[in-house]
Amino acid sequence: MTREELNVLSNEELLAEKKKLKNSKIFHATLIGFLIGILLFGFGAWILSPEKQAGFLIPMIFPIWFVYKMLKNPKKDSDLEEVLKERGLD
Repeated sequence: MTREELNVLSNEELLAEKKKLKNSKIFHATLIGFLIGILLFGFGAWILSPEKQAGFLIPMIFPIWFVYKMLKNPKKDSDLEEVLKERGLD
C-alpha cells in the first residue's frame, strides 16, 4: 500500500494491517531459516561427497536468490510503520 492509502485508513484498519505485517515477518523469518538450512545441508553434502562436481552447486543459486528477495522486501513495509508511529499506535 502507498502512504496516501494508509493515511485514509482508520486506526482499527491500521492495527489490522500491523497484525498482517507481523504475521508476514514471522513467515518470512521461518522461510529464510528453512532456505538457509537447505543451503547448509547442500553445501555440506557437496563438501563431503567424494566426487565434487560444480554442477551440483547450480541448484543452490535458487535458495540464495529467494533469501535475497525476501531480505530486500521489508523496505515496502516502512510506510506502514511510519504511519503507525505518527498516529501513536505502536
